[in-house]
Amino acid sequence: MKFEYRPTGVCSRSIYLDIEDGIVKDVEFVGGCNGNLKGICALVKGLSCEDIKEKLGGIRCGLKSTSCPDQLTKAIDAAMACDR
Repeated sequence: MKFEYRPTGVCSRSIYLDIEDGIVKDVEFVGGCNGNLKGICALVKGLSCEDIKEKLGGIRCGLKSTSCPDQLTKAIDAAMACDR
């Protein structure tokens, strides 16, 4: 399932996900810290949505109450809710 998410409170403008059977097959961020986000994308490919949410949920960026990794977990939640 391909899904687009619009994050809030971060520099990224969009997150594109491809999830199959609860596994992240591909993820791409538009905007934000290019190198860091490419690294996150490479690391989460092939992981289960639950593992990603457990590891990245709640991470903050500076004084912000969220971060791009945290917004990825929100995108996963939204994608899974649409798939039901």
